Amino acid sequence: MKKSNTANTMLSSLPTSPTMSTQSLAGSKISLNNSTKSSRSSLPHVSIKSNKIDHEIETILEKAKFYTSVCLGTTAILSVFTFLFLIPFVVDPAISTIIADYDPVPVTCIVIDHVYAEGIKNCTWSSCREGCTSSPNKCHQLYVNYTRIPFTEWEKNPRDLTSVVWDVSYTKFLINSEGCGYPPTTNCSVFARQYGYSHIGEPFPCYYSRAYPEVVIGRYSWENNLYHLILSLIIPTVLFAVSIGVLSYWYCPDEEDEMEY
Repeated sequence: MKKSNTANTMLSSLPTSPTMSTQSLAGSKISLNNSTKSSRSSLPHVSIKSNKIDHEIETILEKAKFYTSVCLGTTAILSVFTFLFLIPFVVDPAISTIIADYDPVPVTCIVIDHVYAEGIKNCTWSSCREGCTSSPNKCHQLYVNYTRIPFTEWEKNPRDLTSVVWDVSYTKFLINSEGCGYPPTTNCSVFARQYGYSHIGEPFPCYYSRAYPEVVIGRYSWENNLYHLILSLIIPTVLFAVSIGVLSYWYCPDEEDEMEY
């Protein structure tokens, strides 16, 4: 009896690790399954969030493209109207000035007659007009004689006006190649006081046309004329070309894209 009790005591004292390890393995499997399920359940939420972000980015890009397209279309239209507006006011006068071929070196002129007239019938021409699109009701008509002696040389060695042989006599004198302009750069009252009235007979620098010798003007600059001509041609053209080019690239499909469809 003592031996059996001792054996039972020894058996009861043996470790129960196999049973505990089995339970721990089962628990770990359950925890792994739970973590796997939780990770799987969290994946759809992440994908939904990423899809929302992508959709928002696409929406922003579409809006930006739309507003940019509107701006480019407006720029193209305005550039066309700007170019059409510049043709009579800048392009045509600049080309006329180039064709007239004015001598860049100022020669010597004197005003010999100054006529102030009123009425459209009396103002068939004017030395100065404030505005190039309407007929003047009041006008200053200045007539000059000029010699091809450079004005700088005349200042160094003045001549007797009665002994000078004038190259062209009693010809019309204009403020510029078109005989007109817009305030504040063009003020006909100031122009008349500067060259007419009490200044009749005083030598001053002027520019004559080598193509049309009877044309004489008071203001001329080859650099400024060419500068304004280039700007009026390049700026509207570049803006129009860039706007149309970008819009065509965005909205006109290529041949390869058409073949895919």
